[in-house]
Amino acid sequence: MSSPAVKSAYLRWLAAALAKVRGATSAIAADGQDLVLGYATGYDVADIAIFVRSLRSHYKGAITLVVDDEPELRAFLKSHDVEAVDPPDVRDGEVDWVPHPVVSRFAGAAILLEQRPWVRNALLTDVRDVVFQGDPLTPAPTGLEFYAECDEPLAAHGFNMKYIRAVAGESLSEMVADKPCICVGTVVGPRRDLIRFCRLNLMLGAIPRSEIGGAFGADQAICNLAVHLDLLEAEVKANHGRVATLGMVPSSRLRIVDGRIQNPDGSASPIVHQYDRHPLLMTAMWAQWAADMERRERKRPRKFVDRLERMLQSVRRRTVEMR
Repeated sequence: MSSPAVKSAYLRWLAAALAKVRGATSAIAADGQDLVLGYATGYDVADIAIFVRSLRSHYKGAITLVVDDEPELRAFLKSHDVEAVDPPDVRDGEVDWVPHPVVSRFAGAAILLEQRPWVRNALLTDVRDVVFQGDPLTPAPTGLEFYAECDEPLAAHGFNMKYIRAVAGESLSEMVADKPCICVGTVVGPRRDLIRFCRLNLMLGAIPRSEIGGAFGADQAICNLAVHLDLLEAEVKANHGRVATLGMVPSSRLRIVDGRIQNPDGSASPIVHQYDRHPLLMTAMWAQWAADMERRERKRPRKFVDRLERMLQSVRRRTVEMR
């Protein structure tokens, strides 16, 4: 007697997404170029100007950004030799449900990397809160690189532990609690390794008996589990190396010297993430890279229907799947 199949919105979406990942092909011959790949949907020119201009001042290689079909934005990217692409379709055509973009982006990134066999090494990165101070892919990585966002272990960070418990349970979360807190906003490595990482992240999201695997926060929880449980070969780099993630660094330990953000030890990282958490750094980077842009706070209008949808999503994430 056969057991009933597991059913969930996430698993149904995952099957469709992975089928599209596996079906992605390209006739372009491999020639060993690097790639910076980021998701920038929902942003306009002012939101990404610092990222694009600072990157182009230090890096001459290929850049691909997933963006909305907005003419002014695409014209800006073209003027900086940045490839603008539509979000890869990773939906299940029969179901409206999709994961949070921080999760579905891994399917999109895998598709885009599959379509670009000429890529040697790549940086998968956030966009809005990243600024560059050097070539992000020099020196070349020898394998997957992940980056700690602070000196404290995962156990010290309630947000990360909350989602690790939700995704994998109490026992597995305790197994990784003493490990470095990895930020999934910047990942560097060879193309094939990055594709496997994206697929593994998507598969690990299918563990929970709820839709938590497709929620905001699940992406970082799954990344930490994959790395710290040795489910893939990777190296965890300390903060303030190739990448400086500044969200948890006190502002008093950071400063600007000759237009560059200095780490607490006086060094300057080529990739700086979450600089916008510090008003002094944000003001300096805006003046340097986007002085001709209108600076404004990003505020998303919250309509009743939006709040209702958020509430329904929260309920669905906590509802046990039919088994």
